[in-house]
Amino acid sequence: MLDLFVAMVREEWRVHTSLFGNFGFALFPFLLLFFSFAGALIWPLFTDVMPTHQAVLLTHYSFALAGASVGAFGLFGREVMNRRFGQASLIAYSSRSLPISEQSILLNFVLKDTVYYLFFWVFPFVAGVGLAAPLIGIAFTYIPLLLVTLSLSFLVGLSFVFLLSTIYVHSFRALVIAVLIIIVAAVSTAHLVGTGIAELLPPLLFFTAPTLLSLLVSVLLIVVPIAISVRFLKIEFKDTTRRFTSAFTPLTARLRWSSYAHFVAKDALDLSRSEGGVGKIVFSFLLPVLFIWLALFVLGRFIPGISFLMVFAILLGVISSTIYNWVTEFDLFASYTFLPVRVSTVIKAKLHSYFLLNLVSAAILLGAGISSGEPVLLIAAFPTFAAVSFYAVAVTIYFTGLSPTLMLYNARVYIPYLALIAPVLLLLIFLSLPNPWFALSSILCIPAGGFLLHLGLVRWDRKEQQSF
Repeated sequence: MLDLFVAMVREEWRVHTSLFGNFGFALFPFLLLFFSFAGALIWPLFTDVMPTHQAVLLTHYSFALAGASVGAFGLFGREVMNRRFGQASLIAYSSRSLPISEQSILLNFVLKDTVYYLFFWVFPFVAGVGLAAPLIGIAFTYIPLLLVTLSLSFLVGLSFVFLLSTIYVHSFRALVIAVLIIIVAAVSTAHLVGTGIAELLPPLLFFTAPTLLSLLVSVLLIVVPIAISVRFLKIEFKDTTRRFTSAFTPLTARLRWSSYAHFVAKDALDLSRSEGGVGKIVFSFLLPVLFIWLALFVLGRFIPGISFLMVFAILLGVISSTIYNWVTEFDLFASYTFLPVRVSTVIKAKLHSYFLLNLVSAAILLGAGISSGEPVLLIAAFPTFAAVSFYAVAVTIYFTGLSPTLMLYNARVYIPYLALIAPVLLLLIFLSLPNPWFALSSILCIPAGGFLLHLGLVRWDRKEQQSF
């Protein structure tokens, strides 16, 4: 078991360093350390609008969300074993030739990914805060406690989504029942304890008032869901032939408005027939959107004049760009090398698929506008969302091509990527504060995004593509 885990960790390092080089990959956590250090230094300037307790709460839930966004292992149990690794002789595919159970392999795969995310996200963040602690008057004794509670928050989010995604693969009805049970349990516990639901996150409770009970509950909320998920992870399927009716030609005909109809039809069939299908969008996209929605409601209490809908539209545009990651996740350009197409052709086709899936985001924004009580602002929110979404995906394509999930772990890529997106994002948010209609200046992102997209298409046509 330990040997398998160590081998997977080494393999993960070699895969990434072969893509980016040792320095580029190893620099990534130091980049996050710098950002957390800088953020901690300027945090005292915002204590008037965001009390310490709210900042602690949002930080813990942010890491719980980060864990949730990577915890959907149950959705692609077989896909990880087949589509992701089928073209490369990696350890995760060794159950075909070695006496190792797929359950053991997937458990080690989950543990390996967990360790990587802790070392590349949680630990650098805490280290940055620790370096800034003496300068902003935070007692250093809080730093080890913060390391423990943020790690626990990350793992709680990961384990819960792992469990929910595993349930989803078996039965959507069971997933609905499980979610309802969790909601009822949370509301009942909050009522019994006499506190808000947001205060019930056990790692947060352990940070604010360390007790053995809150620590034990946190550990149980991690271990039990992971154990259940691994036990019932749907990897092996009955030895029957999966048959589908011929859908490619009819679907292509319905997409004839697109000059890339055949590629878009392939993406649609890949998404619907792959493990998890649309569930990937639910667990990797809707959960972050829900968190942003709730966070904005909390911030609205402390930042007077903030336009919930406009800020939500701006952030939704950036979050929506992650949908592009899913339409490129398991589709390598090596599959197209025998066809008379270029990399830019495939990227343009992926963009068409991305814009179609973005209708989900548009529907969410419409619902947000209606529920916000300011539906008239939708006139400005929709163009703002569309412009930011296009700009963000154009930046993603320029820097990462068809491999955004991998390339963004290269610090040499992530730094300029962040430098092109973060200032624009902050500028639009600040412009919307005095008057939400000022956010319409976001339409300037469209020509900027178009220019970056053109440069990106030319760039990736000239670059040799990875073949694994």
